[in-house]
Amino acid sequence: MSADTLAIDFQTEPSVSNFETLLFDRHDNVVSISLNNPKAKNALTHKTVQELAEALARAAADDTVSAVVLTGEGGAFSAGADISVISSEQEHPIRIEDDIKRYFKVPVEIIAGMEKPVIAAIEGPAAGISMSYALSCDLVVMAENAFMMSPFANINLVPDGGATWLLVNQLGYRRAYEFFAESQRLPAAECRDKGLANRVVADGAARDEAIAWGKSLAEKAPMALGFTKRILRAAENQTLSETLNLEAAYQTICSNSEDAKEAMKAFFEKRKPVFKGC
Repeated sequence: MSADTLAIDFQTEPSVSNFETLLFDRHDNVVSISLNNPKAKNALTHKTVQELAEALARAAADDTVSAVVLTGEGGAFSAGADISVISSEQEHPIRIEDDIKRYFKVPVEIIAGMEKPVIAAIEGPAAGISMSYALSCDLVVMAENAFMMSPFANINLVPDGGATWLLVNQLGYRRAYEFFAESQRLPAAECRDKGLANRVVADGAARDEAIAWGKSLAEKAPMALGFTKRILRAAENQTLSETLNLEAAYQTICSNSEDAKEAMKAFFEKRKPVFKGC
């Protein structure tokens, strides 16, 4: 993967102004996007996934947003795709393939492509494709009661949403295959120990922790954070030499920026720098 593959156009205004299936809230320069169907444990429908993609694109395009938090209402991240959608489409395999390509994979691509840090805040289950959305994020905060699960082997389906790629890269082949084949349920502490989560907090505190973390990251240089994200994501499929060259290219851009001058000036003036992302 090259850095160019992460260049997604976020400049188009989203067609949805008032979301029906999620909440889009501002917390200073941090946006929280919350899946909002708690009666169904935030199961994902086509409408939800479309709105999620639009909300993510809106946050990515907004220069006043420094970080994004992805979470769910009602004590659950998400139970995964709405099973009624799957059952109604079992006789239409071509449509299922089209749906995955047209709808369900898009949030993964937007999360990976935006230069702002995206933090998943997980309470309760992050199952099925919603687990893919969580693992696509740059950082993951889980409540003690939270868990990740991939139940596909129990219903004769394969993991989707990039879950196979994500877990092979994050766990290694054998652990990833065991996880999928056994339909394992990984509690928060084990997710942290395996490197799938960064922090585990008390039940009910995941969202607040993620928002506070986002505000802290907002004080860092946005150009440096964005380019570091590009380099790390590209490095997963590049050689060491290619990564060294990419680092050199972005280091040149950063060192010649106004923010680099501001950082140097602030250092000598013994104050915090004020970054503008340019």
